[in-house]
Amino acid sequence: MTRVWKWNRPVTVREVLEDLQQERSIAYTTVMTVLDNLHQKGWVRREAEGRAYRYEAVSTRAAYAAALMNDAWSQSDNPAAALVAFFGMMSDEQRRALRDAVRIVQGPETSEPAPESSADSTASDTPTPDTTAPDTAEENPGSASGGRGR
Repeated sequence: MTRVWKWNRPVTVREVLEDLQQERSIAYTTVMTVLDNLHQKGWVRREAEGRAYRYEAVSTRAAYAAALMNDAWSQSDNPAAALVAFFGMMSDEQRRALRDAVRIVQGPETSEPAPESSADSTASDTPTPDTTAPDTAEENPGSASGGRGR
């Protein structure tokens, strides 16, 4: 799947084969079998082009990673504890990305903050959150999939 996601367009067995062969020796039939298995599992769709097929991912890498996380979380007997443990494993950068994602999902604040009284005119200890979307040119490949993609 990693190779199919890499191009973000329909790819042929030959294209995937040539890309993989830059790293290791692999047979055409092996790549063809893997792509056929992915098609049968519903992870890629294919369209005939002459005697060959072009394969295209059914979902994005981000959607796949999200489904993996959701599946793991839903299988926990204590989802809250699983989330706490997961968040504890995160780096500072990952926690910032999580805060940004929560802000995006929650959307803009709908209520105006209450005006401060003159007695409470000191600055707040809580910083104002940055509600802009993170500037990411591409998804975080493989982080949630544990590098198990094909």
